Amino acid sequence: MNLVNLESVSHAYGPKPLLSDVSLGVEAGERIGVVGRNGGGKTTLLAVISGEVRPDSGRVTHNRGLRIGVLAQQDTLDPGLSVRETVLGGRAEHEWAGDQGVREILANLIGDLDLESKVSELSGGERRRTALAKLLIDEHELIMLDEPTNHLDIEAIAWLAGHLATRKSALVVVTHDRWFLDAVSTRTWEVVDGRVERYEGGYAAYVLAKAERARIAQAAEERRQNLMRKEIAWLRRGPPARTSKPKFRVEAAQALIANEPPARESVELVKFATARLGKTVYDLEAVTLHAGGPGSGPLVLDGCTWQFGPGDRIGLIGVNGSGKSSVLRLLADTVQPDSGRVVRGRTVRLAHLSQELAELDPTRRVLETVEEIRKYIQVGKREWTASQLLERLGFKGEAQWKVVGDLSGGERRRLQLLRLLMDDPNVLLLDEPTNDLDIETLNELEDLLDGWPGTLILVSHDRYFLERVADRCVALLGDGRLSMLPGGVDEYLDRRAAGTALTARLASAPSGTAPATPPPSETPSGLSAKEERELRKELSRLERQLDKLAGQEAKLHEQMAEAASDYAKLGSLDAQLKDIQSQKDTVEAEWLETADRLGE
Repeated sequence: MNLVNLESVSHAYGPKPLLSDVSLGVEAGERIGVVGRNGGGKTTLLAVISGEVRPDSGRVTHNRGLRIGVLAQQDTLDPGLSVRETVLGGRAEHEWAGDQGVREILANLIGDLDLESKVSELSGGERRRTALAKLLIDEHELIMLDEPTNHLDIEAIAWLAGHLATRKSALVVVTHDRWFLDAVSTRTWEVVDGRVERYEGGYAAYVLAKAERARIAQAAEERRQNLMRKEIAWLRRGPPARTSKPKFRVEAAQALIANEPPARESVELVKFATARLGKTVYDLEAVTLHAGGPGSGPLVLDGCTWQFGPGDRIGLIGVNGSGKSSVLRLLADTVQPDSGRVVRGRTVRLAHLSQELAELDPTRRVLETVEEIRKYIQVGKREWTASQLLERLGFKGEAQWKVVGDLSGGERRRLQLLRLLMDDPNVLLLDEPTNDLDIETLNELEDLLDGWPGTLILVSHDRYFLERVADRCVALLGDGRLSMLPGGVDEYLDRRAAGTALTARLASAPSGTAPATPPPSETPSGLSAKEERELRKELSRLERQLDKLAGQEAKLHEQMAEAASDYAKLGSLDAQLKDIQSQKDTVEAEWLETADRLGE
């Protein structure tokens, strides 16, 4: 049964058509993920479906009495109400406290908030979670969510995906979080050039289906190009012959030429040269750090010793408020530790992408903002101007003369990333780099970082991006340590579920309310100082061996790609690859055993 129907709907803002003759429907129980470029019409599509926006033409029909719940990007919460009044309304305490579903929503979304605090006192992220909790507590036949994972940590995103998957409501969700899309959606809509292309399955199925459509379209285009070349050659066989050509042949050739598709406008990120990086990058020696400065705010690190080496690609995980951004600021030398010291390598050239974007002057022009870093840069064998690089990053023509204050969040993010890369860094600290970026730009950013040879330390709630870019995961679990997670995000979620990591409330509590030392069950026992040193040496040796094997594996993949048509050579390379992978499995098992003995 269709809950909502759109018939020949068109809508535009100014001269730009966002939806053009769109016809589709949302069925009961259907779960749809909506993807597309920023500014392409995704939010407009949701507004039209919900009835918030009336289209310029076409018809939108709802089932009689349809209950729709909408989470917009900007909330409309009453600042004078308390969190309890906003989320629970007039429900009596015994009514909602006895409902397990309501308790679960409150615990996972606003468990760290005081229910009596006013909405006006909340941060943007807290308001977002409050609005989401209010929506989920109510019953709806259709739920529509616009970027619901914004301001949620990895654990809350995983919970939300599981919660939505068990609800009977139909779901339409706009998000750039590809892991979340795969977890909740059974169909995917792509809003592109005013159309809505429909695909079965979540994000992974959408990517595969889109690749297949592109392959079929390419084959058709190749056939068209061959025919076009023949027609043009036929037309050019001299004026005498041309006069006798049938008119329909000339018109057919002209139609082929006129139908030549325009070059695809895509954001292209450039591989920049990276300055040489020495053996020492960052060494933390007995560092104690509080998020609010010496002795104030949550305890982030307590006597922590750690090394970040050349070529490390590390994802830093933790609940909101656990101190991930504080660790990046410590490495960037913008905050100082309470005690201990941070040793920075002499060759380190740092680039720090923060969340706030505060360092961009809103009154400057885009081109001026880049040229103040560098007007020219050598990329490979070619010298590029700042203007040329901006054009390759999607700032074409007059867009380079926009005032920074008028840019969208995604545009400012791209601009800041370009400024950082033009300074030729060899260490990147990225704090939520995926904020406000659409999926296509995320793919380009991942492609850039794949070939970037420096040290990368990344904080992100985008699980897909984190697992795609980082080689290892390290967690802040509220115990004052950096904990290695050989099992990645899954291990982190398992430890949180098993209660071996602190809750969000404890992790973000003032100093003194959370234990400063790990519980005895997590502390290695029976190891002398000498034994611990030997185990750490062995761990370091195994990590170097893993890095070496990973390099050999990458090289073999490149050789296999080059020898795609040489089946004999492919067979030989495949055998070598399996041998390397077998060695990696053995070394990884040894690493896990050693790390387990150390209690990491």
